[in-house]
Amino acid sequence: MKKILAAAFVLMFVVGTASVGFGAKLKCEVTGVDGETVTMTCTKADKLKAGDKVKVDPPKKGAAVEGC
Repeated sequence: MKKILAAAFVLMFVVGTASVGFGAKLKCEVTGVDGETVTMTCTKADKLKAGDKVKVDPPKKGAAVEGC
């Protein structure tokens, strides 16, 4: 009984953490900027709808790479 219960908890943990890691990722290109309004063209944009909140990370430029 304890083995079945432990297996069930492990399965719930694995499914819970796996589903959190799979967010929608879109590749977009900025096509216009007008003040605070940004226009983008995205692949797979059909996953979005009006009013959705999205997070945009600007590209990193010139990051220094340190090493030996």
